[in-house]
Amino acid sequence: MAISKILHMKDSGNSFHARHLKRALDYVMNPEKTQRGRLVGAVNCQADMAFEQMMDTKKQFGKTDKRQGYHIILSFKEDEVEPDRAFEITQKFVAEYLGDAYEAVFVVHDNTDHVHSHIVFNSVSFVDGKKYRYEKGDWAKYIQPITNKLCQEYGLSIIDVEDGSKEKQHENYKDWSEYREGSFVWADMIKRDLDACILQANDFSGFLELLSEKGYEVKQGKYLAVRPQGMTRFRRCKTLGENYSQEAIVERIAKEDLSFYQSQNEEKQAAIVKCYVKRYHRAKMSGLQKRYYAKLYRIGKLKKKPYSQVWKYRDDIRKMHKLQEQYLFLVRHKIESAEELVSVLDNLTDKKKEASKEKSKTYKAKERFKDIFDKAEQIRELDDAESCYQSGDTFFEDEHNAWERLNTELLAQGYSVEEVESLRKKYESKYAQDCKAERAVSKELSLGRSIWKELTVSASAEEKQYDKETIRDRKEQPRHKTPQPIR
Repeated sequence: MAISKILHMKDSGNSFHARHLKRALDYVMNPEKTQRGRLVGAVNCQADMAFEQMMDTKKQFGKTDKRQGYHIILSFKEDEVEPDRAFEITQKFVAEYLGDAYEAVFVVHDNTDHVHSHIVFNSVSFVDGKKYRYEKGDWAKYIQPITNKLCQEYGLSIIDVEDGSKEKQHENYKDWSEYREGSFVWADMIKRDLDACILQANDFSGFLELLSEKGYEVKQGKYLAVRPQGMTRFRRCKTLGENYSQEAIVERIAKEDLSFYQSQNEEKQAAIVKCYVKRYHRAKMSGLQKRYYAKLYRIGKLKKKPYSQVWKYRDDIRKMHKLQEQYLFLVRHKIESAEELVSVLDNLTDKKKEASKEKSKTYKAKERFKDIFDKAEQIRELDDAESCYQSGDTFFEDEHNAWERLNTELLAQGYSVEEVESLRKKYESKYAQDCKAERAVSKELSLGRSIWKELTVSASAEEKQYDKETIRDRKEQPRHKTPQPIR
């Protein structure tokens, strides 16, 4: 059995950026730990000239700063593997994981109770100058699986690797990022089309027909799933939100009605509108591909699908939602007059000030513990190195000393790492609650102000109309001339 770990070597700054890389190479190739250099190997470089060749690569591509290299450690189970066998496994690991793109030195140390190997490789590829990039989850996806495969090949035991499911909690970040940047998002389009079909449909079967007319494929099983034209996989509707499950859709169809908006749309006169649309280049096809595509279209294998029509009702739907929110605001606060609205607005303004003060208070309280939070974070970053040191790897002696120093300082302040972590979570949770409360009050206040603005605008318009009518009436009245005396 072998367990793998990967550590990175930062830029040491000053004039010698690669100090940590040099130190790592010197340590792993220590003759006293490698049977006088017999258990030392290298790929894409010479072991005794590895550092100089790595630096030449960095200078060639102008990447001498920032991340300098990476350090992988393979720790084998005690008494399970001989040094020579461990060397073969490590050599194969390097060939499979790094390939022919990076300069690397690999060694086996047999001076401890358990055999372990070190792999130190350059952060810059000597082939194309690209920097190696370790992504969160690569250990579970690539590094440990390769280790397990090689151990199995040599008849060694393996360890179970989790699939990194904990890391999937942020997989929707990409969609959010694309939405923020204005890029196309499938979920957004599907939700808008579903809303439009719900508003137009009289029943669920009619809803499915409308979806089909828009070019959607529908799959009904345990869950309702749809796939628009151009999307490779079906998307379960319930994943779009609680309002898009099959039960919720059936309920919304029974409650919502678009007949009013449809009638309003029919009364509007057609108009020519100039639009400036950003054009997207289609993927280029060869002549053969074009002929084959045209043939598929002629024989009916490809059908032209109608585009979404939800844009026709976008403004009407937006106005409807705004009116609904304003109505619910008046109901929540039991407002029946303009005077009551003003009173509620004053009350909400005071609540917003109180919420802001509470948030600021929590933030200042959290900042008072910034020092111990930083120390706990540094300790967590050194945990892997400390684990290697406890296993007998004296290379991490400096990290071990720093780890012990930080723990001592933290204990002197009356906290353990676990207590600091608990305290940090407490303040983060409290601050998040305060922010949420402030946003809720701000939203309510903004909604009330929009109602007041519409009321004042409406009143002003009525006064202006009254003035215009008064002036018109006065102009229409006949003027009485003063009679002149007869001479």
